[in-house]
Order: sequence, then structure tokens, then C-alpha cells
Amino acid sequence: MQRILSMKTTIAALVLTFLSGISLAQSFPSKTVRLVVPFPAGSATDMAARLAAQYLQTAMNQNFVVENKPGAGGSIAAMEVIRSNPDGYTLLFSSNSAAASNVALLKSIPYDPNKDFTPIAGIGENMLVLMVKSDHSAKNIQEFISYASQRPGKVNAGYGSSSSQVSIAVLNKLAKIDTMMVPYKGIPLAVNDVLAGVVEFSFIDQGNAMAQSKGGKMRVLGVTSNKRSMLAPEWPALSETLPGFDITAWFAVLGPAGIPKDVVEKLNTQITNILKQNEFKEKMAGIGIQTMPMTSDQLKSHVASEVTKWIRLVKEANIQPE
Repeated sequence: MQRILSMKTTIAALVLTFLSGISLAQSFPSKTVRLVVPFPAGSATDMAARLAAQYLQTAMNQNFVVENKPGAGGSIAAMEVIRSNPDGYTLLFSSNSAAASNVALLKSIPYDPNKDFTPIAGIGENMLVLMVKSDHSAKNIQEFISYASQRPGKVNAGYGSSSSQVSIAVLNKLAKIDTMMVPYKGIPLAVNDVLAGVVEFSFIDQGNAMAQSKGGKMRVLGVTSNKRSMLAPEWPALSETLPGFDITAWFAVLGPAGIPKDVVEKLNTQITNILKQNEFKEKMAGIGIQTMPMTSDQLKSHVASEVTKWIRLVKEANIQPE
């Protein structure tokens, strides 16, 4: 009798758990969802997150709020999400920094991108743009290389993301120049110091680069992708002068490990539907981002391959982990 009661109790518990999972997915989201961003306001990650939050709020009839938690290359934001309850209400709107390249750039990080996140959905990708102040003597990349070659160790570069840091290192290697790297908590802060004359150049996300170029205060020397930008085809690809230069950044939504599969699928479906909307794609293009829909499984494979890729890039660029 006791064994029968025990079996009934176990079966009842399993049924309750199953029904609870269904209920959670059906009711999700029933409260505000936090999108934690690892970079400051005005960064490409921040702008993309705010745009996505606006559309998700309408699509899912619930508040989606963006919270900026910059610092440590995205690790601060990543750890806040990893330590949160795995119910889908705290998500990381991540760039490749927190999700992949920190493994290569930091001597140790308190998490494993392949194990400690639940992949939710891909968002998009963009290129970076090498820019100097508009009154800089270098009018193009060839003149800049000549300028920097004559001043080894004296030309300062500001970086605010792993992609911009690696871009500077790759530029140094391929152009055989020696520039000094200055870290910032985000690309907008590096831009401010280029404008102020504190540093001479930076690699800037395409959206901010377009705004600065139109404003006339900064000059474009080239883009980091292996082909020119569709949004600004007049900007040369750095690979035209420096063969092999090819770096792009990407964005995705991740959650803490253990989010129920039904909640993941619901979020992925809504995000993917938004990414397919022409209006959304046009607005993302306006900030220099090309949409990149992915299933959860595809994103999981993407993160794994990107971790391997960034380890290789960092090693080839002779960057010493900090």
C-alpha cells in the first residue's frame, strides 16, 4: 500500500511539474522582462536592445526594459543574468564580447559561455569603422599608416568593445605599426575622447560612425569587414589595403542556463517574427546592423564556433589576455 501511495505521489508530482511548465509558457510573460545590456547608452548594443524592446513590448503585450550594466568587457552584465532566476524574465542582450570573445581576452572569466547561458535568439551583426577626427592630417588609410609608422608607440587608440580592441591589434599587425590601446567602458566614450583629442582614432560601430560622418566631426578611413558597407559604399574596406582584415561584431539574446524550453521557443518565435519585419530591418539598418535570425540550437552552435574563432583572432593578433 505504501509503495502504491508513493508511486501515486511521484506520478502526481510529475504531472504537476508538466502542467506547471505548460502554464508558465502560456502565461509568459506575465510581468516586466529585463534586457540587460553590457555596454553604456548610445552603444550599438544599447540602440539595438532598445529597438528590440519596443517591438517585443508590442508583440508580447508586456513591458521590456533595458538596463545598462557596462564594465569588464560585458562580464558584469553576463554574471548578473547568469545568477538570475531561469524563468525568462532576465535576459542578456549581448554582443560577441560577453558571449564569446571574453574567453580569449581575459585571463579568467567566472562563467563558461557554452554552459552557463540558454541561447534564445540571434539578433544581428555589424562592421566596425576606423575613424579619426576630421582635422587629422591623414585623409585615407594609406596616409594614416604612414603617419603612424613615423610615430611608433605615440599614436593612441581608444577601444570600447572586444571587437574594437581586436581590430586595433589586427591593424597594428597587418600595417606593421605600433599604436597604444586605451580601454573604455563603451565605444561612445572612446568617440568622445577622439573628438576631444585625447586619443587619435577608434574603431566605431557603423551606426555611430554614420552619425559622426554626417556631422562632419570625424573622418572614415575604412571598414573592418572584407567588403564595403551597403549603407555607405563610398567607405573603403580596410582589406583593400590590408588583405585579410575581416572582423564583424554580432548581437544575440541569451538567458541563464535552465530556462524552460517552451519559454525559449516562445521568445525565439516572437524575436524571429520581429526580425523579419521590413520596418524593423530598416530601423536596424539605420544603426548599421543587419538582422541575423537564428533558432536556439543555431545560436548555441554559433556561440561555440565564435569562442573558437575569437581565441584564434586574439592569438594571431598577439594580444595578451588581461
